[in-house]
Amino acid sequence: MTDAATLNATARVRQLIDLTQRLTARLSAETKAFEARRPQDAALTMAETQDLANAYRRESAQVKADPSVLAPAPLAARKGLIEATKAFEATLSTHARAVEAARTVSEGLVRTIAAEVAGQRGSPSAYGASGKANAGDGRALALNRMA
Repeated sequence: MTDAATLNATARVRQLIDLTQRLTARLSAETKAFEARRPQDAALTMAETQDLANAYRRESAQVKADPSVLAPAPLAARKGLIEATKAFEATLSTHARAVEAARTVSEGLVRTIAAEVAGQRGSPSAYGASGKANAGDGRALALNRMA
C-alpha cells in the first residue's frame, strides 16, 4: 500500500468516526429530551439530526459498497470506528424506544380527546317527527390513526 492510500484511508476513518460520534451525541440529547418529557426540545434540532443521519447513511452505504477504501487505514483507527459504531447502535436502540413511547402517549391523548368530543355531542337522531333529517352538529371530527 502506498503512503497516500494509507493517509486517505486514515482520514476517511477519522471522518466516519467524527460523523458517527456527532450523530450519537445528537440522538443521545434527543433521547434525554424525550425522557424528560420535553419532546419540543428534540423537535428544535430535528433538522440537524436528519442531516447527520442522511450523511451517515450515504457514507456507510459507500463503505459497504467498497470496504477496501478503509483497508489501508491502521488497525487502531478501524477499531475506533467499530467502537464508535457500536456506541451509535446502542444509542439508536434507546432513541427508538423513547420515540415509540412518545408516539404511543401522543396517540393515546388524541384518541382520548376524540372520544370525549364524540361523547359530548351525543348520539344523532337521523329523522325528526316530520320525516325530515335533523340538523346535526356542523363540526367535523376526524381521527387519523397515524401520528
